[in-house]
Amino acid sequence: MKIRFGYVSHALSLWECSPAKTLTFTRWKSLDQDERKRKLLEVTGTNLRNTLRMLYYNIAHEIELYRMSSSIVPLATHPEILWDFRSPFKKELNEIGELVKKHNLRVSLHPNQFTLFTSDKEHITANAVLDMQYHYDLFEGMGIADRTVINIHVGGAYGDKGLAVSRFYENIKRLPSHVKERMTLENDDKTYTAEETLEVCQNERIPMVFDYHHHVANLSERNLSELLVDIHHTWDHLEILPKVHLSSPKTEKEFRSHADFVDPDFIRPFLDVSREIGQDFDVMIEAKQKDKALHQLVADLSKIRGVKRTGGATIEWK
Repeated sequence: MKIRFGYVSHALSLWECSPAKTLTFTRWKSLDQDERKRKLLEVTGTNLRNTLRMLYYNIAHEIELYRMSSSIVPLATHPEILWDFRSPFKKELNEIGELVKKHNLRVSLHPNQFTLFTSDKEHITANAVLDMQYHYDLFEGMGIADRTVINIHVGGAYGDKGLAVSRFYENIKRLPSHVKERMTLENDDKTYTAEETLEVCQNERIPMVFDYHHHVANLSERNLSELLVDIHHTWDHLEILPKVHLSSPKTEKEFRSHADFVDPDFIRPFLDVSREIGQDFDVMIEAKQKDKALHQLVADLSKIRGVKRTGGATIEWK
């Protein structure tokens, strides 16, 4: 069983390298016309440069997985702005895409929790479509839209989970087919269990990202081994390795919050079941210390008998 590890957005080991520097709408509105444009270009340019720096860092450390920041382009989906970010940054976007392709990196995006398709409010669904389109456009500008995924959650229950899921099936029809083809769904820690999320994924032919921490916080009735086999199969049509999210609780009291690092003992039951199944998969580490947590976890797992470290962020477990 081969496992590759990646991290989210920001390599903390690098100095001043945030790819998510912001420009608020309030601040933008206070500027004159020329200054508005200049500021948008300035912040976006910085975020793209830092994204590129992160990719070079990943290549140097043999980290083949990376989740880019959804905030690379400030105010990209604000209804009063909706600016064309691809034209002025065609060169920068292409450079990032070429690097991803050259080194066969696996990159992804994860819109925020407000991007959902279970709401009965028109503007929420409209905004979800707009946000998913932005994420697709960002990848398309890089020339890698056909090899990436955009991950979201099913959404809220609004007091009636069955009715909410029915709205998901109806509202998702508004998402352009080429965007839907690149989306994945993830189980959450309070509402939709892994089993419930899997059913939606199977019905809509959407790959499922399994989050083990969320699963422990919001257990399914089916056992983990059965679930994982079916979840892995949701990736078959894309011919991409299944992806899993791993993190551990901050404290027993704050169980749903992510800790700074990943506790190997917490994730060991998942790894043991995965080893029995034998399916190769990729892991996105969702820990506060990001790349530092990745390096620590790979080092920790490499000490287990039968585990061999074959790269900076890759292990094989026999």
